[in-house]
Amino acid sequence: MSMGVDNGILRVAVIGMGQRSAIARHVAEAVAAEPALRAQVVAVADVTAAGRERGRAEYPDALVVEHHRDLTGQVDAAIVTTPDRTHAEIAIDLLRAGIAVYLEKPLAITVEDADAVLNTAAETGTPLYVGHNFRHAAVVRLMREIVDRGEIGEVKAVWCRHFVGNGGDYYFKDWHADRANVNSLLLQKASHDLDVIHALGGGDTSRVVGMGSLSVYGDVTDRRDRSGELMGDWFSHDNWPPLAQTGLNPVVDVEDVSMVMMTLDNGVQASYEQCHFTPDYWRNYTVIGTEGRLENIGDTGGGVVKVWTHRRGWDTAGDREYPIDGVEDGHADADLITMTEFLRSVALGEPTELSPIAARAAVAAGALATRSLRTGSVPIDVPPLPAETIAHFSRPATP
Repeated sequence: MSMGVDNGILRVAVIGMGQRSAIARHVAEAVAAEPALRAQVVAVADVTAAGRERGRAEYPDALVVEHHRDLTGQVDAAIVTTPDRTHAEIAIDLLRAGIAVYLEKPLAITVEDADAVLNTAAETGTPLYVGHNFRHAAVVRLMREIVDRGEIGEVKAVWCRHFVGNGGDYYFKDWHADRANVNSLLLQKASHDLDVIHALGGGDTSRVVGMGSLSVYGDVTDRRDRSGELMGDWFSHDNWPPLAQTGLNPVVDVEDVSMVMMTLDNGVQASYEQCHFTPDYWRNYTVIGTEGRLENIGDTGGGVVKVWTHRRGWDTAGDREYPIDGVEDGHADADLITMTEFLRSVALGEPTELSPIAARAAVAAGALATRSLRTGSVPIDVPPLPAETIAHFSRPATP
């Protein structure tokens, strides 16, 4: 990996100046906190005039271009925060150009495209990192610590319920509502949770079954094109109840409630449920082992993880309770850890906790669950990755 020519600074680009591009602000924060890191956002690419204008405002000294291909030779690494359907094409182009890639999750919207990205990374040797930042969230780290120290014995089942109270604003008023852009919200939204289920269960999904429907938002007839706007322009907790929402995307054909059952490759049984028209917004995990279970109440700072290890009737107290640290809203702390990990891996050759193989497993679970639910809820087996691709991502990183 070639370092930048300007005093050894890693030259970073931001591709896609939409809502999620804010994660690139953590480049400066990571450098400020890590003396060994030298990196700077020096370029922005966006196919829209509005996006390029946001890029100029955010990074006034940066090169601003229309296409990601214009960055070849200009940068060493790129943070890709474009709509999901573009991830595979952009990542493959960058990898072939020798530009290290931070790819916002999901890796791709189909298993085939995910595999194409990983195979390209293996063939070229260019660093690839997929931003599954929720693995670094305080609640997930705490649950993994409890599991790893054996408090609930050997894990046998993992359940997750995701109450997406902000779903109407987050996913049904722009490109997320169109399956041509995201495949499904079982992939786009759920990829975090599917990845965490794999982490807590100690294996990846090998067989999956999905069910779901467009139960509420398909009945909302008030639609309009919001091109040029970002989610922050319309978000409000006052946009309630769901059927009173206005200004939905012209195309709404993704499911707003869905369920998945999974068998992991180590025999662990798992399930995931997602609803976009609940009033509250949080995730609830339950992990059951041979000697107890854990469950989180709240998923940000101020919440707790409770552990039950003795027989009784119903009891909300549990045997032990652990406070969740971190931010009290959102996942800015996990974003910073993730960005720092990426930069250190590219600049210093350090290994990463987040793995492109795990990112592919999340795509496989979500994409194949979607295929299952849209084809009569038939069970679908996850195809294997080529052995040489797996071997590539098992090797130590180099700077």
